[in-house]
Order: sequence, then C-alpha cells, then structure tokens
Amino acid sequence: MPPPPGRRDGPGDPDPARFPDDPRFPAATAPDCADLTTLDREVTRCRACPRLVAWREEVAATRRADHREETYWARPVPGFGPPGAALAVVGLAPAAHGGNRTGRMFTGDPSGDLLFTALYAAGLASSPASVHRGDGLAPHGVRVTAPVHCAPPQNRPTTGERDTCRPWLTAELALLPDLRAIVVLGGFGWRALLPVLRDAGRRLPRPVPAFGHGAAYDLVRADGRPGVLTLLGCYHPSRRNVATGRVDLPMLVDVFVRAARLTAPARGAAPPAPCPG
Repeated sequence: MPPPPGRRDGPGDPDPARFPDDPRFPAATAPDCADLTTLDREVTRCRACPRLVAWREEVAATRRADHREETYWARPVPGFGPPGAALAVVGLAPAAHGGNRTGRMFTGDPSGDLLFTALYAAGLASSPASVHRGDGLAPHGVRVTAPVHCAPPQNRPTTGERDTCRPWLTAELALLPDLRAIVVLGGFGWRALLPVLRDAGRRLPRPVPAFGHGAAYDLVRADGRPGVLTLLGCYHPSRRNVATGRVDLPMLVDVFVRAARLTAPARGAAPPAPCPG
C-alpha cells in the first residue's frame, strides 16, 4: 500500500509526527519554521484533521455550479500579508467556496468582499476587491489569518480541530515582530486566540477579556518588558451577520480605522482621517 500523501517513507525518515497526516504535525512542525514563507509552505501540506481533509476535497470535487470550470485549491489556506505587518486580522476558517477555492484567506466570497472593502476604506489594502491569488491585491502592513486553516463543514470547526491547528497561529504571530494590534472577527476567533496570546507571554486581564464588537484591550507583556498589543473585537462579516443587520460596512470600517490609527507609526503611515458621519 502506498504511503499517505506527504509521507516520505524510507531511510532517514523523520519522526512520525513530521508526517502531514499525523495529528501532531502542526505541533511538531510549526515551532521550527524560521520565517513566514516556510510556515506558509508547511501549512499547505497539513493533513492532520481527517474530517477537514475529507470535506475540503469533497467540496473541490463536486464544486458549485458557478465555479464548475475552476480548479479548487482544496488545501489548507495560509495567512496572507507581509512579515513586517503591524496589524493582524484573525477570522474563523476559510470558506468552502471562498478560500478553499482560491487559496487565499477571505478571497472569492461575500465575507471577503466586505472585509477588504473595509480594509481599503481604512487605508489598509491596495484594493477593495479580493478575487484570486494573482489579482495584485496587497495589504498595507496587515496579515490576514485564521485559527483553522481548512474549510470546515457548516463553517464549524470542532474544538479538537481548533486545538490541533493552534500551533500554526502561535508560530505565525511570533513571526510578526512589528505586531501592534489584532482585530478578531467573531467569538470563535477570539476564544481561539486568547490561549495563543497567553502562551506568547501576554498578560490577560481577570476576568478574561470578553468578546464584543468594538471591545478593546491593551495587553502588556507578562515579563514586564515594554510593548503593548491591542486586541480589538469585531463582528465577523459573515453572510448571516450581514443579512440580520448585526454588522455592516460602516461598523467594520470604524474598527479598522481605529486599528489603522493604532498601528500607523509601525506601518510608517499617516493616521487615516475620521470616518464621515
């Protein structure tokens, strides 16, 4: 029987935890990634969660009618943005016919359209349109990522899948030395991020910071070294949240203008003008 995809069976094989289909693969691999290019490459090889692997590949095989002629990415979707990013945006997971199709976070679906329109309005992206990986879109000092890198059924990763994927996010944030603020889109991302920040040496207030749209917390280093990281909450721009009126474009722009002001010095940019109205 041939080895599962990604295995390198034979003399000199690494530890089994280094095989992409081993549940320990993220934890064994992520800490050794010296830069974002290496991390992103390793993320795309991961097959640690069988349910997510089966779903992402099933979606790619069946496809949706309006994407019938396209070849889906159908792999874990890495983060998007430069290593010098001062702002990180943390979502939930790639959409089945969005990032799972295009290979880029928040690209090719309504949530991505709204997110990048807001980033563009706040001066944090070169274009409001996020269509495909080769469209020329460039974030301005922003890294867009998620706590789960594979599209989950019903957009609901399990807690086990979230925890298995966590080392990728931990390593990614550690590879952003200029990070000054994080905008978290939704309660799932917020809950997934807090343990990452604690393990990274940030002191979390007591009680634990509660998620809410517009919530803001300044997190200092637990070891007393200088450097404040601001955590900002924002409702996720999901189709459901938009349809029910829970979030709209002005609400998103307001959060990102605030984030842009906080990170402007680190990005070498002038603070954006206040939102009209």
